[in-house]
Amino acid sequence: MAVIADFPSYPEWAGSIKSAEVLSTGADGRAQTVRFVLDAGMISDSYTLSYTWQGDEAVSWQVAEPGKMVADLRGSYLLADRGSGTDVTYELTVDLSVPMIGMIKRKAEKVIVDTALKGLKKRVEGR
Repeated sequence: MAVIADFPSYPEWAGSIKSAEVLSTGADGRAQTVRFVLDAGMISDSYTLSYTWQGDEAVSWQVAEPGKMVADLRGSYLLADRGSGTDVTYELTVDLSVPMIGMIKRKAEKVIVDTALKGLKKRVEGR
């Protein structure tokens, strides 16, 4: 969860994220709102996400301020300790303000999820 909560480091491992700026934090010191700049080829945008933390086991987010292209973005990480490692469940829903064929949208979501999980795994194992 420490890697997930380290937003300023996202550009180092989270694929298309060019910057992540924590705008506000909660009483626990974790980010409540974060502004992202995204450059994913066809989709370049900036948007703000609002985070809800459940200890070190889960975090969820949703759009607080949409971008020009990213109309909605909701997701979560759920971590489960398995003794020899940690299982990570990542859910993501993306809605763009530009029309997109469903098949292309689903493929883009899959690429985002795969990239995020591979980047997270590499970052955690490199710590």
